[in-house]
Amino acid sequence: MDSTVVPPYVAKPLELLPFRALMLAPARVGDPASARALARPYRDVAARLTQWIERGLASADSAPALYLHEYTSGGLTVRGLVGALRVSARAETLADRAVWPHEAIHPEQAGELADRMLQMELNPAPILLVHDGPQGLRDIVAQVARTAPDWRFLDRTGQRQRIWAIRDDALIATVCDLLAQTRCLLADGHHRYAAYLRLQQQHPGTAWDAGLAMLVDQRDTPLFLGAIHRTLPGTSVDDLTSAAEGAGAVVAAQDRHEALNALDSTHLVITDGDTWRTVEPLELEREAAVSWLHHRVLAGLAVPVTRIQHHHSVEEALEAASPTAPAVLLPSPDFEQVRALVESGGLLPEKATSFQPKPSLGVMMRPMNDA
Repeated sequence: MDSTVVPPYVAKPLELLPFRALMLAPARVGDPASARALARPYRDVAARLTQWIERGLASADSAPALYLHEYTSGGLTVRGLVGALRVSARAETLADRAVWPHEAIHPEQAGELADRMLQMELNPAPILLVHDGPQGLRDIVAQVARTAPDWRFLDRTGQRQRIWAIRDDALIATVCDLLAQTRCLLADGHHRYAAYLRLQQQHPGTAWDAGLAMLVDQRDTPLFLGAIHRTLPGTSVDDLTSAAEGAGAVVAAQDRHEALNALDSTHLVITDGDTWRTVEPLELEREAAVSWLHHRVLAGLAVPVTRIQHHHSVEEALEAASPTAPAVLLPSPDFEQVRALVESGGLLPEKATSFQPKPSLGVMMRPMNDA
């Protein structure tokens, strides 16, 4: 039985508020060993980070700011505004919605994250929001990016980081005015977003009225939108083929080379590593391929799948595929299609999209005991 729910919608006006950023030292950003600063017992994290600041392993900004954060990974540069997203107002209508989640969430997982953040007194990483920003905002971002950054370094993962603190009150007010009527898609961090809303409901009128977010302009420095592939233990290529044909798809036998070459916006691939099938749904213009797979194919299996394994690359999915756990390789979704779907009230299945690259852990955090 599906235990997922749709998180509430934050209402317009979209507000990114200044905050005083906490950052790991450059040599610590992206270092797996740095995760111990945010590890159990969570109630000790605030004191632990204070010790790290005293030892020069982290730093706290001198005053609140909005931040322009730019990072480059694998040749792709992304930049966005980082601030405390106001989550205290809930939307009543579609037109009122400022933040649009595109996946449902598991309430128990959101609850665990809320409890963890409450004990940590920290937003440990920003959720990622994407939008088509107004030209005036793009002009401001470009203007700020032409100045010398306040922080600039290469982290342990190889990401190049540049960060500007925006403290001018008039400029912040202009940014707020330009953001007021924007609408954005929640790209990454659905459970953390739901945790923000839960904490705000439990602690209204406090620092929990906002949660850390990074807002990226998809027309300026777009995130790459990739597919998340599946392996399905307990079924077979023949079972999936029959269900796909029953859902009105054209299925063809192929070899590995032909099947992988056919993987595009209109085709899926089913394989156990030896047998290969290309699947062409006939009505994909009306829905995303991942939704068609879940709602039409998996729902039509004689024996329902009880577990789905997710893979962020074709290679990873093919390595996990077997006759008793075939892989379904999915095409990359289209950003405009995803946005149109959610703005009409629809949702994608869990783990439907992969927005990349994400910033390294520890670049920017928001301490709640300092708000």
